[in-house]
Amino acid sequence: MKTAISIPDEVFRKAECLARQLRVSRSELYAKAVEAFVQTHDTKEVRDALDRVYASEPSALDAVLERLQERAIARDDW
Repeated sequence: MKTAISIPDEVFRKAECLARQLRVSRSELYAKAVEAFVQTHDTKEVRDALDRVYASEPSALDAVLERLQERAIARDDW
């Protein structure tokens, strides 16, 4: 889809330089940038939904399960 947007001159110049460095068209660069921005906000919506769930549900582990996890982690090489 074609669209027209207005952006600050400095952002435009930096985007032009980056597109040349990456050897992609301006359209591809802007499409990828918008896609990344949208994904960032989609993640926020998921996180917000999870925060609402965990705000109303207990998140504590069963004491036995917690001890088992601690033992398993202690054996792993970090």
